Amino acid sequence: MTATAALQTPSAELAEPNRLIAVEDLRNLLAGGGEVALVDAREEGVRSRDGHILQSVPLPLGQIELRAAALLPRFGAPVVVTDSGVGDLATRAARRLSELGYSDVSVLDGGVAAWEAAGGIAYTGSNVLSKAFGEFVEHAYGTPRLPAREVKERLDRGEDIVILDGRTFQEFENFHIPGAHAVPNAELPFRVHGLVPSDDTLVVVNCAGRTRSIIGAQALINAGFPNTVVALENGTMAWLFEGYDLAHGDRAEVPAPGPAELEKARASVARLTRRFGIRTLDREGLARFEAERDARTLYVLDVRTRAEYEAGHLPGALWAEGGQLVQATDRWVGTRNARIVLVDDADGVRAAITASWLIQLGVGEVYVLGLDAADRLEKGPEPQVVLGGAPTVAATQVPGLERLIARDAVVVLDLDTSLAYAAGHIPGARFAVRARLPEGLDTLPPRPLVLTSADGKLAALAVAELAGSGRQVSVLEGGTAAWKAIGLPLETGETALLHAADDVWRSPYQEAGDRHAAFRRYLDWEIDLIRQIERDDTIAFKVYS
Repeated sequence: MTATAALQTPSAELAEPNRLIAVEDLRNLLAGGGEVALVDAREEGVRSRDGHILQSVPLPLGQIELRAAALLPRFGAPVVVTDSGVGDLATRAARRLSELGYSDVSVLDGGVAAWEAAGGIAYTGSNVLSKAFGEFVEHAYGTPRLPAREVKERLDRGEDIVILDGRTFQEFENFHIPGAHAVPNAELPFRVHGLVPSDDTLVVVNCAGRTRSIIGAQALINAGFPNTVVALENGTMAWLFEGYDLAHGDRAEVPAPGPAELEKARASVARLTRRFGIRTLDREGLARFEAERDARTLYVLDVRTRAEYEAGHLPGALWAEGGQLVQATDRWVGTRNARIVLVDDADGVRAAITASWLIQLGVGEVYVLGLDAADRLEKGPEPQVVLGGAPTVAATQVPGLERLIARDAVVVLDLDTSLAYAAGHIPGARFAVRARLPEGLDTLPPRPLVLTSADGKLAALAVAELAGSGRQVSVLEGGTAAWKAIGLPLETGETALLHAADDVWRSPYQEAGDRHAAFRRYLDWEIDLIRQIERDDTIAFKVYS
């Protein structure tokens, strides 16, 4: 069994990329049962700050070649491109998608401004559909919660409490509540039985804010876990409000369940399947879906841990850790009402809990598929598909760039995210956004340009934007990673910005200034999402008794 056919071959016939679609027609598309992808061509930071349509997914103009293949795997699916309504980003993005083989591309007439003018809601923030769903879940199911002070007081009294952190392993290592276990949300029903000493143990699920605390706690409740389970109200933000310390690093591996624990976990699969109507898929079914990929979009997503994925996965399957797939659905699923196949081990625990949430989100037609010993698997990380292929460009080697910098004979432009740039960049490099090039070049010294990005792929794609600049342009071979690999020094901070550093959304933990004030703004925003979606007639989350 394979999943190699998830990406459809593009058609040789391209549609007119500048076709406009009115707001009312877009509403009808979103309300219908057919496939549609609504993509926002702005930088994610701008989209998050200025407001976007809730069902849209971020696909910044400068990232299309790198991200569209995974996000929009069927080239014939209807794609509507939007932006703020001011400027030509959506038109440029639509043209590029058409050039790359997408055959049904249109632009929202007037963008988000027209959507709002017609009575639609524009949402600020990142991964908002998933976060709004978290607030909906708490209200619909009455997910129990405890404030940070009460949890800490109980811990100090030596009560029988286990804290499970439902975020990713990397986030846990950055910071966590002392004594907590790292158990990403989809792993909770799978691994919890080996972490809780008795049926009387209080289980507290936390994250950095609200959504994953709520979803993780409710996941255990829905799975039939017998203990009292609560969400830590407002997560580690509330913990810090109270003046309590967080720990860093120290992630002990949570073992896979033994036979007794696995039997309990499997019982949750049957329970979830009955309650939420989860559909299973066999090998013949997947083969049929692959054969129909020209007519229906197909996502094949492996919801296990990264280590398990890299140890062996279906060819063509993408890694989408189950908890994160629910937390950031718009990162993986760009086309609504598509077929979504969740791949797991034969027990199917993680796929089942993930499927239960995606079904309630209403994003598509969801199936679960278990691996078995007969499957032909591939090892290693997922390959990145560059639509249109990697361009042939002039390259500069690291030693050559080092000499050019020493002679002040070059300008280096770093096209990585502003967060990555601030964390560490080649000394003297200027931060730039690909989609804004060649804007700002006239402010730079009249020297040759060397472009870099994390691995050099984005930098190579950006060379085309500078074809008319009159400058000699090359790309650092291997990108900034090659510079780091031989131990050359890095500069930190936003030291030189050719373009504004508004390309990415910054969490309250990453904001400068009063962090507690940033936490309060964020929590107020998140809690208010329930009020917004109650007024939004384009949203139809599902409740199961």
